Amino acid sequence: MSNNRLPEPDFDLDDIPANPAVHYAEQALLGALLLDPHRIKTIGPLGPEHFVSAGHRALFAAMASLTPPAPALHAREPVWITSVLGHARPHARGLTPAYLHTLAGSCPDPAHAPAYARMVRADHARRTVRVHAELLIQAATDPSLPDPATLTLRRADALASNFDDLAASFPSHPGSLPRTPPPPPPSRDAGPDVAGEEQLLLSTAVAHPASLPSMRWLRPEDFTIPLHGALYRCLTTLANRGEPVDEVTVLWEAQQHGLLTASFAPQEALKLLAAAAGSPEHWGEQILRRSLLHHAHATGLHIHAYAQDPANSPHQVITGSRRALADLTAVRVRWQHATGQPPAAGPRTRPAPASRAGPPTTRANAPTASSRPSR
Repeated sequence: MSNNRLPEPDFDLDDIPANPAVHYAEQALLGALLLDPHRIKTIGPLGPEHFVSAGHRALFAAMASLTPPAPALHAREPVWITSVLGHARPHARGLTPAYLHTLAGSCPDPAHAPAYARMVRADHARRTVRVHAELLIQAATDPSLPDPATLTLRRADALASNFDDLAASFPSHPGSLPRTPPPPPPSRDAGPDVAGEEQLLLSTAVAHPASLPSMRWLRPEDFTIPLHGALYRCLTTLANRGEPVDEVTVLWEAQQHGLLTASFAPQEALKLLAAAAGSPEHWGEQILRRSLLHHAHATGLHIHAYAQDPANSPHQVITGSRRALADLTAVRVRWQHATGQPPAAGPRTRPAPASRAGPPTTRANAPTASSRPSR
């Protein structure tokens, strides 16, 4: 891995729109604390960062830093509102005394402040998950990154750690799986370079079938083009049965699997399987890396859909998202085997690989897909 630092995108919770209902929860909570400042001791762990509105963040920060007045003084004079406004206004100049009175009028009952605080925490939890999911999606889809696999797995680790942190604050409850329908899977790039690398894997594996037993980390579903994945299954089937592997035996096996059609005739199959170059391991790593990034993209979209649905409780988001991460973890383990990256201990409390896989091992003499020599 290069010593160059991977770029850190500029993401902030302010970029994530909140559940519209949380605006009223924030108003009700702040109104409760304006009406009865001593209620701040009853609302549990809460910080200014949990609020969506900058003005609300400034007001809560002021409330948390000030000493509430004695109840008798608070009942006679507006010293509390005056102090809160004075401390908050330098950080949110749009605040006015009228708005603080609006907040006080937005609170149905100051005794319900703990419930309003739980709502604020829950929405903040969903927004943090959305941020992490978007970072994962960005890492998996940004072609300009010098090492997308490493950054993608780093984002997945951060997402899993976030779930561990949130799980401690939102205990489980019945009906913990979200009912949000999963989004459609993202499309895969099947351009000439992708097709060329997959064809080279097939031809070099035919030329060097002894490599197949050590490449169990590559599976047919990793291929972008289904026909290529099906042909790879033919190769591995022959190798697992201990039968000879060459162009003719693979052609026969492809026929048994119904792969030969008018658009993929035997002559085309033989031509594809005869253009070997480089090593099977090299091309296999390229294919598996694309599969890893594709699964990360799909996982990020899935988790984002959970977090975006306000009908899901934080625990539902956590439970469903952890299941979605399991699919990515399975591909990650195979990537680590392919690249020789052993799993390393991570911050998560649940057993799951948490290491950062490095870039695929490339062979210096391996040609590109555009420079395939014929056999």
